Amino acid sequence: MDTLRPKSAFNNNNKQSKLARTFHKVINLRSATSKIASNNGICLLTSQAKVKEDREHFEKHRHLDKKEEEFKARNRAVMEALLAKLFAGITSIKAAYAELQMAQNPYNNEAIQMADQSVVNELKAISELKRSFLKKELDLSPQVTLMLAEIQEQQGLMKTYEITIKKLESEAEHKGTDIYSLQKKLEDCVAFNKSLENKLNASGSLSLSMFENLRLSVLSPTHFVQFQQHTLRSVRSFVRLMIREMESANWDLDTAIKFIEPDSVFAKQSHSCFAFESFVSKTMLEGFNNPNFGLPSESLPLNNKTQLLFFEKFKKLISVNSKNFLAQNPSSSFCKFTRAKYLQLVHAKMECSLFGNLNQRKLLSTGGVPDSSFFVAFAEMSMRVWLLHCLAFSFGQQVSIFQVKKGSRFSEVYMESVTPNDVDTEPSVSFTVVPGFKIGKTVIQSQVYLPPVTAPASR
Repeated sequence: MDTLRPKSAFNNNNKQSKLARTFHKVINLRSATSKIASNNGICLLTSQAKVKEDREHFEKHRHLDKKEEEFKARNRAVMEALLAKLFAGITSIKAAYAELQMAQNPYNNEAIQMADQSVVNELKAISELKRSFLKKELDLSPQVTLMLAEIQEQQGLMKTYEITIKKLESEAEHKGTDIYSLQKKLEDCVAFNKSLENKLNASGSLSLSMFENLRLSVLSPTHFVQFQQHTLRSVRSFVRLMIREMESANWDLDTAIKFIEPDSVFAKQSHSCFAFESFVSKTMLEGFNNPNFGLPSESLPLNNKTQLLFFEKFKKLISVNSKNFLAQNPSSSFCKFTRAKYLQLVHAKMECSLFGNLNQRKLLSTGGVPDSSFFVAFAEMSMRVWLLHCLAFSFGQQVSIFQVKKGSRFSEVYMESVTPNDVDTEPSVSFTVVPGFKIGKTVIQSQVYLPPVTAPASR
């Protein structure tokens, strides 16, 4: 049987445990009260104290970082100001050096000394800036330094531009002087060439005097060949003048050459004139084999009387001035021939391009005679060709002209090269420059242009 405790004993134990718990609570309350008193009446838990400590540490480091950033920003601003001042100094040195060069020509001692002193001053300033930087003694106000450096750099640039403008103006003045000098030289050369041309024409007139005493009974093909040389000289003189007029009118000569002689290749640039000579010669000699020289109203039978008539025309016109004769004899056969050949050779578009109008064409059509140097040269050439025709029919034999086809094999019997030094071993003709003549059984060689010598193909 279980032993039963008395009820009074159980109650005593329960009271003792309650008393112990109450005593423990009182002790804890006193301890908490003492902590509150030590914290000014504020109760802090252990975790809250740690947060406060971390916050103070963070605020302290943030303040230090802010000071460091401000220090770095100031250093960066100082370095920017330093570089700006350095580059401004370099710009000033460049301007002073440009001024020093400008003062050399023409020589200006005072300006040279001032420019030299400016260079020295700027170099000293840069040297002092370097010394301060290395010793960390820079005392610059970034904003003020940047502003002053910008002003200094702009002043240096302005000075450089002013010097450059003066230099360009001086060069332009010298170029103008050179142009004037060259123009004078050109005028002198042109005048000298004209005097030579007049001398050559005078010598040609003197050499033509041999034909004034020529008699029909002693006429030979040699006389024809000699007069042909005089005629070709006149043709080439007109061709040179025509090319000069084309160049003055800004013609594309290469395009004109390709139109006259397509696919032609020239050994030298100067040989391109042979294409124009070919065009003029062929045009002027067209109809040469007819006694009337292509003039329908001048039909003449070929007999002894006409032979003498042609020879007398030749003798009569050999010493006359072509322009004066045209003015005094507007209805003559020669005047009709000259008018027809001019209108055929000088196209209306060509005349308008060269001279800006058609005045010469209109004047010729009404029986007048143009007074331009271009027409005077043409009239002289026309007279020589007309006289060559008269001399050819003075032989009283059949007269004909011939041309050589492109690509034909060169033959010394019928042809003569206008460039004898540029002949291939087996040359072929590029084009005919001056047609050949055949009077009776006598053949006068045609003048041809041969293509440039080609290098042998490598094996």
